Amino acid sequence: MRKWNWLKGLRCLAGIGATMLISGVAVADDAANAAAEQVFKQTSYNLMEEVGCTPKCGADGACAPGCQSDGCNGGGDGCADMFGLCCNQDEFKLFDGVDVGGWAQVGYSSAPTAFNNGPQTGTFLLNQGWLYLDKAAESENGEWAWGYHADFIYGADGANTNAFGNNPGQFDLDPGFNAGARADWAIPQLYAEISNGDWTIKGGHFYTLHGYEVVQATGNFFFTHAYTMNYGEAFTHTGVLVTHNLNDDTQIYAGWTAGFDTGFDQRNGGSNFMGGYSTALTDDITLTQIISAGNFGLNFAPPSGLGPGNQRGSFTMSTVVDYQINDKWNYVFHSDVLRTGIFDTFGINQYLFYQVSDCVKAGTRMEWWKADGASYNAWTVGLNIKPHANVTIRPEYRYDWSPAGNTNRGIQLGLVDQSQGTFAMDFVVTF
Repeated sequence: MRKWNWLKGLRCLAGIGATMLISGVAVADDAANAAAEQVFKQTSYNLMEEVGCTPKCGADGACAPGCQSDGCNGGGDGCADMFGLCCNQDEFKLFDGVDVGGWAQVGYSSAPTAFNNGPQTGTFLLNQGWLYLDKAAESENGEWAWGYHADFIYGADGANTNAFGNNPGQFDLDPGFNAGARADWAIPQLYAEISNGDWTIKGGHFYTLHGYEVVQATGNFFFTHAYTMNYGEAFTHTGVLVTHNLNDDTQIYAGWTAGFDTGFDQRNGGSNFMGGYSTALTDDITLTQIISAGNFGLNFAPPSGLGPGNQRGSFTMSTVVDYQINDKWNYVFHSDVLRTGIFDTFGINQYLFYQVSDCVKAGTRMEWWKADGASYNAWTVGLNIKPHANVTIRPEYRYDWSPAGNTNRGIQLGLVDQSQGTFAMDFVVTF
């Protein structure tokens, strides 16, 4: 029964999202709106005018004919009709203020690399067909406001973005979400939040705070991912996260999650603290440090080939330093340390970006990653080309090498000899 409910819910939410997207496109045409209003004016079926009271009182504050005062809002500032009914309040809209959008990402990779899995090799695939719904918790004058967010994905990255830390069959880790060897459905985020401007409380299924690279194609410079991101960090969590804006320069975070990569489930007793801070050290340098400590609930074989286990007393910390050198140059340092008692990893990533023009950006990434005593290295260079505001093309070349050369770990099940060169490229179209 639970399986059917989740699948039904996905279809329902996707249908709502598609309907809202179509509606959003339709109402964007002012001429069409004007024409529609004219049609309503020419008919007798206008509910606001034909049923109940006129929405507003007259200029002198008096109620419209046929209505009586003191009937609404309990303070004498409203008008009710002859039946004592109130129809002149602001309408409540469930989807009022909702931002609906997404993107389509199609990619190619000449060899398997971290995150971009084997089926990607030698062919173009739809990596991310993404749709999101977002209602920001926009607070006014310090009053509490509420919001929500949902992400839906279909494509080759679906298997990497669903809640694979769940018990089998729970949430989107369900055979019904599998669409074949080269695609999966996933719901990487589904949460609600409240905020009063300085404090924000989020509850549900959401992305991790750890690291520099993210799951969303639109949030990264490179198509391929670092070992550190793929093997040393969680992608998502389920839990509660509190964010406090200490001042204009500093945010602090604290929360509880049910382990790593879980979606409304708790595997192996997963329970851990996650928190940290982000602060502007200068106008050009930002430092972010995030830690997680506790039981991550991990139950999969790590890259070293060691067996599954239940880790209690695990710890991880990510540090990101972002230095905007000038208008053209940007340098990022990222380091992760992960200790689980079953396997340990440590990684250092350095990025350097150069803004060639308004529409072209160049970048390079150098990584050293160590897992259980074996070192892996990767150097990547690429471009971001934007021929249109909604289109990004990202060609790159990546070279990986490892002194260990172990075919049971490293680059997605092994290196070619002790090194591997990869050409990759993707196209991202936003809407």
